[in-house]
Amino acid sequence: MTTPVRICFFGDSLVNGTGDDDGLGWVGRLVSRERRGGRDVTAYNLGVRRDTSADIAARWREEARRRLPRDCDARLLFSFGANDCVEEAGRACVPLEETLAHAQEILREAAPLAPVLMVGPFLPDVARIDRLCPQLQRLCAEQRIPYIETRGFAAHCGVLLSEAAAGDGAHPNSGGYAALADFIGAAPQWRAWLDGALMSAKDAPADR
Repeated sequence: MTTPVRICFFGDSLVNGTGDDDGLGWVGRLVSRERRGGRDVTAYNLGVRRDTSADIAARWREEARRRLPRDCDARLLFSFGANDCVEEAGRACVPLEETLAHAQEILREAAPLAPVLMVGPFLPDVARIDRLCPQLQRLCAEQRIPYIETRGFAAHCGVLLSEAAAGDGAHPNSGGYAALADFIGAAPQWRAWLDGALMSAKDAPADR
């Protein structure tokens, strides 16, 4: 095993893995793959159903503080925005400018604490996602934070779309999450983020 790494995954039901009969989602599958490959990864899945960017902005600091000791090799991953785009009574749950303001606040405060990665949101057949994602990607570029775009992949992933359609219209089952895990795990941003700040075992502080 490599030097221990602790990762907090913050997000909504798509981070949580809602709808997966195997109970893994894409987060569990990525972590399983890394551990089988010899990486000592401790993962905290902090995806909460129905959470918006406002909810995550309000809770992530305290949740990270409780799980990431100061002397550990930590990572922070954020993936949100889908619930912000869901319309209720003809209006988006969170206005676009507010989503971007929350994202800016989260990323600005997280970056000094640990390497940050953002995974873009997706939802089948929700046009507002198409307006949000490019702006999230631009914001991440401005803050020099890696960003993995999933919207295009999800829009053309047959198993993900068919499983979501057979379920609640938004969440895939095990096949869709497995495909999403394959896509994210193959992205160079994922590998660089996970590997880039890893310390050698002799230089690393003791894990607690």
